[in-house]
Amino acid sequence: MHKPLLVRGARQVGKSSAIRTLGTHFTHFLEVNFERDRAIHELFSSDLNPQEIAIRLSTYYGVPVLPTKTLLFLDEIQACPDAIRSLWFFYEDYPALHVIAAGSLLEFAIQELTSYGVGRIRSLFMYPLSFDEFLEATGHTGWITAKRAGSAEAPLFAALHTQLVEAFRSYLLVGGMPEAVREWVERHDYLACQQALEDIAQSYEDDFSKYKKRVDPSLLRQTLQSVALQMGSKFVYSQVEGGYRTEKVKEALKLLEMAGLILPVTHSAGNGLPLGAEVNEKFVKYLFLDSGLLLRFLGLKQGNNLSQQLVVSTATALVNKGSITEMVAGLELLKYQSPTIHARLYYWQSLSRGTQGEIDYLLERAGSVLPLEIKAGTSGSMKSLHTFMQAKGLTRGLRSSLENFGALEQIEILPLYALGNLL
Repeated sequence: MHKPLLVRGARQVGKSSAIRTLGTHFTHFLEVNFERDRAIHELFSSDLNPQEIAIRLSTYYGVPVLPTKTLLFLDEIQACPDAIRSLWFFYEDYPALHVIAAGSLLEFAIQELTSYGVGRIRSLFMYPLSFDEFLEATGHTGWITAKRAGSAEAPLFAALHTQLVEAFRSYLLVGGMPEAVREWVERHDYLACQQALEDIAQSYEDDFSKYKKRVDPSLLRQTLQSVALQMGSKFVYSQVEGGYRTEKVKEALKLLEMAGLILPVTHSAGNGLPLGAEVNEKFVKYLFLDSGLLLRFLGLKQGNNLSQQLVVSTATALVNKGSITEMVAGLELLKYQSPTIHARLYYWQSLSRGTQGEIDYLLERAGSVLPLEIKAGTSGSMKSLHTFMQAKGLTRGLRSSLENFGALEQIEILPLYALGNLL
């Protein structure tokens, strides 16, 4: 007995393509698009039971809909709230039929439903490609195996380490949006990737008009731009251009988060587990969905000096720009988590007057808090990490940088390209 799957994530992260690929493993595959086929809404607006819906869909599209043999894909399901409601009846009354649903701006539709099928629907959260998936797409699956075997006791040999650092540099520029990665694989051209990202960013901005009953589209654009400019720092509402009130900016941030364009990193006291039990929501940093999209918003376009600087820069110089390394590290931590969990990220900074100190990410590992500090290059002070570990009585900490695998007393050094080894 299996539950219908609801695939959730931002626009153009590859949800529909992944489901279509899965459909090739079934005898029959039926895709219903609720934005394109408006007439189909009628089937879900009555009291028809799931078996009757399946029969009518099969008749309409000319595709057999059979238990265990057919994958029924309900795409752009946010356009038909009644179809979302129908998912839990498929679970109760027709569990032998494989049903998957996906859609853009799905979180908005779910929020507006008076009830939601808790316990009857399984959600899968999808993000742009991780670095491991980027390596696989570029034909370097052997590197994935090698870096997963790396450790402080068995660092990678120098030549492979250098290759992985350079691949990570390319990943920072291209990002993980499937269309941009496809351009990189086929053409190896950063500017072609940026054109693909430009098209994606435009589709996001076009969506803003759909929010105007909630928030002014201009405020959404200004807030998203401010997130890009404040990357790596506590978000300051007053830095959003336009003189908007704090409450309006907060509402815009919430909508951008629901759309999957930004991801929060919340302050936690870090005294114990769960980390979410001691949050201070006055202190929040935001991550952009994708590093390639972030660079697009920061002005990485043809003829722009920033574009020229980044393309010719060394890996070390690149990751020092715009706090992009810290952001990508956070995204990697999310991407390697279980897709059935809506994972959250936490950080710590000293809130005591007159003191400074910040830990980029706090993780939950082996029943304890594990602090992770991100360094852009191959050096840097670890004063905050030592202070935090001593204050919390911790015996293990992590530093992630462009260095090879290694250790400094109680602090393990993990290359940025190997953050997937944690999960």
